[in-house]
Amino acid sequence: MVFEAFREEAEQLIREAVKQTGYSIERVVLEEPPRQEYGDLSSTVAFDIAKKQKRKPLEVAEELHSKMISFKRNLVGDVNVTPPGYLNFKVNRPKFCNLTLQKSIDEKLGFIDIGKGKKVAVEHTSVNPNKALHIGHLRNVVIGDVVQRLLKYTNHQVVVLNYIDDSGLQVADIIVGFKFLGFPEDPPDPKIKFDHYCGDHVYVKVNQMYSDKPETEKYRRIVLKELENHSSETYEYAKKITERVLYEQLKTCTSIGAFYDCLNFESDIVASKIWQKVFQQMKDQKIIVYEEEGKNAGCWVIKGADDQDKVLIRSDGTATYIAKDIPYAAWKLGLVDDFFNYQKFMVQKNGKVLWKTTLSEGEKDHPIFNNADVAINVIDVRQGRLQKIIASIIKRFGEKGKQKDYIHLGYEIVSLSKDTAIEMGLKVEDKDFIHMSGRAGIYINADDVLEKLEKLALQETLHRNPDADPNWIQEIAMSIAVSAIRYGLIKQDFGKILVFDLKEALKLEGETGPYLQYTYARASRILEKHGEFTPMIEVNGIFEQEEYKFIKELSKFTIIIKDATTRLEPNKLAEYAHNICLLFNTFYEKYPVLHEQDKIKKGQRLILVKAFLNVLKDLMFILGIESHSRI
Repeated sequence: MVFEAFREEAEQLIREAVKQTGYSIERVVLEEPPRQEYGDLSSTVAFDIAKKQKRKPLEVAEELHSKMISFKRNLVGDVNVTPPGYLNFKVNRPKFCNLTLQKSIDEKLGFIDIGKGKKVAVEHTSVNPNKALHIGHLRNVVIGDVVQRLLKYTNHQVVVLNYIDDSGLQVADIIVGFKFLGFPEDPPDPKIKFDHYCGDHVYVKVNQMYSDKPETEKYRRIVLKELENHSSETYEYAKKITERVLYEQLKTCTSIGAFYDCLNFESDIVASKIWQKVFQQMKDQKIIVYEEEGKNAGCWVIKGADDQDKVLIRSDGTATYIAKDIPYAAWKLGLVDDFFNYQKFMVQKNGKVLWKTTLSEGEKDHPIFNNADVAINVIDVRQGRLQKIIASIIKRFGEKGKQKDYIHLGYEIVSLSKDTAIEMGLKVEDKDFIHMSGRAGIYINADDVLEKLEKLALQETLHRNPDADPNWIQEIAMSIAVSAIRYGLIKQDFGKILVFDLKEALKLEGETGPYLQYTYARASRILEKHGEFTPMIEVNGIFEQEEYKFIKELSKFTIIIKDATTRLEPNKLAEYAHNICLLFNTFYEKYPVLHEQDKIKKGQRLILVKAFLNVLKDLMFILGIESHSRI
């Protein structure tokens, strides 16, 4: 909001001063100084000029400052120079604070049009339909969902995709269990979700049987072969089983507020024969070449992919693992004709229809799910090389490909803290945290984590509200559990391994989702206790230092949103939300609002509380965290 305008004005003053002195600069760097007395922004532009001119930075800074004295200013109040050559800018506090509060009490907070209607396909989740989601998968879901919320908030046209690998080994293994190894199709206990049963029991035990009785692996080969035939009984049976698992997986995603537009089935991509068309297109455009000699003789190769040659088709005619990903990426970006038909899969809890791809007859009246300008794939960092290769191939698809962007949004894995692992019944030995392994059965299902968090939140909510309606307590407890897991999985830099701890995530203090909810409720109660009031847009602009610091942070809202969007760093929103909550609580502890006797100060502080609530509410919405007036 206003801080961005202040920064732009300071930059313009520098550029105009540089122009008048006859110097030249490529860019202006403005940063917040470490100490408030130096100003609100500082620039090292004098150092850059001094280096070129072989002069002292302080002399250059003073020369630039002398030119600025006569310049017209709006938000910039004072400009000064400090050794050894910094140019410092201070805001016009009354004007800056008034304008910030005026914009912040607007319910819409302004229109942040970064996307300008650009179409973006965001793909996330993409869990094999043979098991329940575990806590690691849930980080993917949360990252993808927050990204799509952020993009929609900044005027991007977003379509959310979920890729369903229904033709791979993991699906084949549960089909082997049901068709050949005698596992009952229904769980022994009706309370067990079907996705838990398939992953925790059938899949794990079938893989154990492969080890104990190697002869049973022949059934896997039989199933994989039959899955290639879309008219086979095995294919139809597998489709029924995988969609049953998928329904349960989607219940988990729905429970934390994540929804989709289309489910894209791998089996449809394979059966569509689109690969042959894309393969020919790649040959025609010389994206791939046939090697006559050397170690790749007889292979079709992508030259210079990921700084080296990458085999696409082996000399025996079989395709490498990247082959199915290329046509799918090209479909997303509209580089090939849409080869899918579409059918309605279900109506989601948010009322939106979820569609699925099909090669059978589809419905004519459906949204357009491909032809995006940008495709964002949320996949863990272990897929980084493959994603880089696909991105480089896309740029070679003629002029249209050059105009498209294929982005891999990578993230590190989730581990469990020692205490959480013990709480969930896992053996940890002497480790501080444990990595999860689905094949080895070392993981905790997302549903189990949510259930545990909800029970802990229920105890705390009941303790704080002993006389409240039981239905309200249940609703708030679930909301707190969701906020705990969403914030806990989004807050950390994506390049770092995240160690998840149940009790840490639920704390009402510190960097947690419940802390945001608690602070929002605390601020809401101030306005509720006061009752209706008319915000005074024109206030006297005299604020205490802590109040100014709080207002200054609120004024950075649009800068934070823009940076998080352009850099695809939604974790920065979580950090910012936590920071303004800290500032609010510091402000509220030091300065009473409702007990303030000075009417002007009381009015200003009420406006400040209202402004804070508006900013925090939008941040929480993007993060997928519910806001309540009481918890």
